[in-house]
Amino acid sequence: MDEHGRCGQDAHRHQAHGHESHGHGALGPARRAELMARAERLAQDLSLQFTTLRRRTLEVVAEEGRPLGAYDIAERLSAPGKRVAAVSVYRALDFLTEHGLVHRIASRNAFVPCEHGHGAGESAVFLICRSCGSVDETISAEIERSLDHTLAQAGFKPASRIVEIEGECGACQGRQEEG
Repeated sequence: MDEHGRCGQDAHRHQAHGHESHGHGALGPARRAELMARAERLAQDLSLQFTTLRRRTLEVVAEEGRPLGAYDIAERLSAPGKRVAAVSVYRALDFLTEHGLVHRIASRNAFVPCEHGHGAGESAVFLICRSCGSVDETISAEIERSLDHTLAQAGFKPASRIVEIEGECGACQGRQEEG
């Protein structure tokens, strides 16, 4: 896995086939700063409160190299004698998810930072490695078209368009072949 949480050649393979990939590992200082600046701009543009708890929750998610659950986040935010309640963290995560700053990985009930804005109705496809726990996000025009067709046939209007695929990343597959 590289410094961005991407598994070996997989991120490059997705890009080569018309897919845009975004690894979800710990963000470096520059990428964290970009994410925080985007959050600040969003709050200002929409006249929303970017509270200290929302800010710190986003920082904790961005600093982590793996998906984090609300209880893990609450633990990291708590200080001796000052416990942060998980329900408060869930409220902050709802805000951050609603505004496209974090993604919820439903199969893990955990959250990862979103480093880019998604267009309205754009699907996110998460590739989740069962071995190392890495999460890679990809966007695919082919999947978009297929999903649009399926939804139209069913007469279904989705609230969100997130696909999660579990398996094994290229790096973990390579380690198994070596061993």
